Amino acid sequence: MCVGGPPNPIVPIRPHSDRTTRRVGALCGSGTNVIQHGPRVPCAVTSAAMGEEQRLSAGEQLATAREGFESGTDFTVAVEEEFALLDPETLLLVNRFEELQAAARGTELEPDLVGELIASEAEVRTGKCADFTAAAAMMSTRRGQLQALTRDHGLLLGSTGTHPWARWQDQRIIDTPHYRRNDELLRYVVWRNNSFGLHVHVGIRGADRAIAVCNALRNFLPDLLALSASSPFVEDVCSGLHSARTQIFTRMFPRCGIPDAYAGWQGFEDYVALLYRIRSISEHTQLWWSVRPHLAYPTVEIRICDAQPDLAESQSLAALMHALAARCARAVDEGEPLPDLPNRLLEENLWRAIRYGLSGELIDFDHGEPVPARTRIEQLIDWVGPVADEIGATPFLAVPAANAAERQLARFAEGATLREIYAEQVAAGERIG
Repeated sequence: MCVGGPPNPIVPIRPHSDRTTRRVGALCGSGTNVIQHGPRVPCAVTSAAMGEEQRLSAGEQLATAREGFESGTDFTVAVEEEFALLDPETLLLVNRFEELQAAARGTELEPDLVGELIASEAEVRTGKCADFTAAAAMMSTRRGQLQALTRDHGLLLGSTGTHPWARWQDQRIIDTPHYRRNDELLRYVVWRNNSFGLHVHVGIRGADRAIAVCNALRNFLPDLLALSASSPFVEDVCSGLHSARTQIFTRMFPRCGIPDAYAGWQGFEDYVALLYRIRSISEHTQLWWSVRPHLAYPTVEIRICDAQPDLAESQSLAALMHALAARCARAVDEGEPLPDLPNRLLEENLWRAIRYGLSGELIDFDHGEPVPARTRIEQLIDWVGPVADEIGATPFLAVPAANAAERQLARFAEGATLREIYAEQVAAGERIG
């Protein structure tokens, strides 16, 4: 069973030209007319509504989060998928999210259709699910609902980590307080972030335990990225990378990528309290790490993965993330040793995942040697097996013969154009069920 969140308020949009909006902010240095939507909300929530100021003080937010983890439920799961909104003739990004959001009012999709930075992007959420079988079914349902909505409005959906040739200068940031604040804070960094991801929230009971799970998951982020890589093309070129999205987003944003490990909840809380105190952050959603304890509800959120064109591969990837989080929690409970690598070593594997994806090698630091990325993923699937059975993830776990990046690069090597390749990915995303 999956439970959706409450309806999100519709924020009126000021009339303006798309291109002028971007340039006004760039030239005058102000946040005038540069716009945004609220924090990701994958589960039934009791925190501030999307796009609003954080209503709690820093201390209250941290205390409330800790209480939420202490009384939370283990191994619930919620999945968020981000999609590009496309003109069906040109396959260019089109700034029409608010139109879709208005059209979804009063429908089942309304509470789980949210904006994500640019008006040419839409995010759908499964809501909180008791097991992965339910989450996988809801992923299919949400894709189908969004496809029906976009077709009714003469649009198509794309779901690779980047758009292969659309210009970031032509995208408009949606008009909410949250994204206006991020625009003022990040400027060029946020303008360039025209990227699309797949995020998974896993319920973990216990604040210290949630931090221990986050600490462990840090070590597997490069493996997940390699498996998910779907963005070799960006800015009308073959980037030579398997995940250009990661280079654009994870490498540019502050407090992003692989986080430090923390000495329990108190160590994490002390650091976040410092960030509030020195005014590095004004709201908890400005912690953009690739794995994080979410402060609005008691989940560990894994955020490293590229979006997936193919539904079955998206379900498989989400199943592995869910199972990994549950397996790490079980290891913590049983005192099983978990890897605890320093960031400098994890960064070596992260770069390999960005550059070579599933086609390359990742370093086995236990043995001090590189091994095929596919071998690493197969080993992870074996490791999570017993817990995967319990949470309903096992039927979905698989390593594809070629992932989205590999398929696109193979077509490019055959002489296909970026437009032909992207059209194939869009068509793949239309297949549901």
